[in-house]
Amino acid sequence: MNKKILSLLIFVLAFTVSTTQAQEFKIGLKGGINKTFGGEIVGSNSNNPGRYTDGTFTPDGKIGFHVGGWGQVNFGKFFVRPELVYSKLKSEYTFPGSTSLYEVTEFSVPILVGYNVWGPLDIYAGPAYKNIIDATMEELEPVGSQVVVQNTPFSAQIGAKVEFGSFGLDVRYDKALSTQESQSVDFKNNGVIGGINLATITDARYDQLIVSVTFKLWDTANKGKRRRRGGSCYF
Repeated sequence: MNKKILSLLIFVLAFTVSTTQAQEFKIGLKGGINKTFGGEIVGSNSNNPGRYTDGTFTPDGKIGFHVGGWGQVNFGKFFVRPELVYSKLKSEYTFPGSTSLYEVTEFSVPILVGYNVWGPLDIYAGPAYKNIIDATMEELEPVGSQVVVQNTPFSAQIGAKVEFGSFGLDVRYDKALSTQESQSVDFKNNGVIGGINLATITDARYDQLIVSVTFKLWDTANKGKRRRRGGSCYF
């Protein structure tokens, strides 16, 4: 059996057992924006003999988005919070004479351990498993070339959240745990003087600032207080 699948099954089993002993269990949805940081390209222009342009370029992080779901098991002031999140991330490289949009689509599974500091305020930290669905950069040759984003599928997250009733606000930082890895690529240049067409992506890793709005769908603390109109099922 695949080790990743086995690890996930073990976690699900442990999580299911822990919920039976927890003081409170709740589930909900989340969505929000991501701001990316990091990345580096070293490029040159070989289309214009005698006018080579060598340079190191870092991207301008753009705003992406994410949607997902979460569960949380409380043990007094401590809690465990697994999440399932789909994210679309963007950053843009500006070269002499052209720009290139770097886009990454990922599916992540953060497993967070937190502590209730006071009232609605919680802090937390933990690892996140990352599965890169797609990673592309505009102007690459051949068209549709994929960028290798990470050499290990994990990152580390730390953050804080506040909850008021069913709604909450979550702010966290996601740090890549991959090591730096270089990869050679070709850019479409079309003879632009000062542009680049030969390049090395010296660092495709990215970190993220993640801001989410959360919504609680259900929790054990209120399961006996609200009923569906006309029925006996709780929600």
